[in-house]
Amino acid sequence: MTRPTLKHHVEFGAFRLASALIGVLPERVALSLAESLGSLAGNVLRIRRNDVDQHLETAFPEATPEWRRRVARASYRHLAREAVATFRLSNSSPDDVRRCTTVHGFQELEAALEEGRGAILIAGHLGNWEIGGASLAARGMPIDAVVFPQKNPMFDRHLANARARLGMTIIAKADASRMVLESLRQGRVVALMADQNSRTRPVFVDFFGVSAATAKGPAVFALRTGAPLFLVVPLREPGWPARYRVLIERVPVARTGALNADVLHLTRAHVALLEDHVRNAPEQYFWLHRRWKTRPPEASGALGQEPPSELAV
Repeated sequence: MTRPTLKHHVEFGAFRLASALIGVLPERVALSLAESLGSLAGNVLRIRRNDVDQHLETAFPEATPEWRRRVARASYRHLAREAVATFRLSNSSPDDVRRCTTVHGFQELEAALEEGRGAILIAGHLGNWEIGGASLAARGMPIDAVVFPQKNPMFDRHLANARARLGMTIIAKADASRMVLESLRQGRVVALMADQNSRTRPVFVDFFGVSAATAKGPAVFALRTGAPLFLVVPLREPGWPARYRVLIERVPVARTGALNADVLHLTRAHVALLEDHVRNAPEQYFWLHRRWKTRPPEASGALGQEPPSELAV
């Protein structure tokens, strides 16, 4: 583990102070204040606002500029509010999480686990993805989440402890190829983010009609292990106190024996399913992410290569 530097200590101290202040405020006050800060970031400081506007124009070219501006403003408020909600989550108990979430599709996931091959749970940057995993772990679902390590090791350890308190265990991204297989063999649920721009041997599939570099890992794991694949969508519901509707939806896995074609088909299917949900709640999507940054290679044969044997995620 990286030894913390003075900068790491200062950053983590500021984080703990902010978390303490957020924790003592009433929920509605804390989240409303966060929304105001989100508006400041998006409308006044315009942090990454050009990226957000461009991404919304790419995804919704048929929409009016005013509609896209409304969605952009709302997305900043949502992001700031849910960041604060996630800070508060780190001090929550499983009972707290169960009270603020309603899960649909939980029984189907439970039934799939009885097949003995574990399950793969994928999420996008839609709604509050931390709440999504926590809502299942708080209900007794054995979840191992694949995560990138944080640059600050103190913050990384804090997040791991918070997730563990809610019932989740962590798989470092660097260990995913080996540990995901072990988790599935143990009949556990492996959670993966599936909508980030992928620069390492991606598969290119359409997202809002534009080719997007997408990690093939979820599809490869599902096809090679026989584990069922599910999408989780944890959306914030309107009103107070904060409540979340968590939808778990199974993604059909078809096997023809041609692994490369099956990976492409399955990746295309889960990305399209996520897109449908984003269209229904665009203000809750993370439009700051440069989803279309990596462009397809000019060589037409690039997609014809077999996926690597090491199951790169």
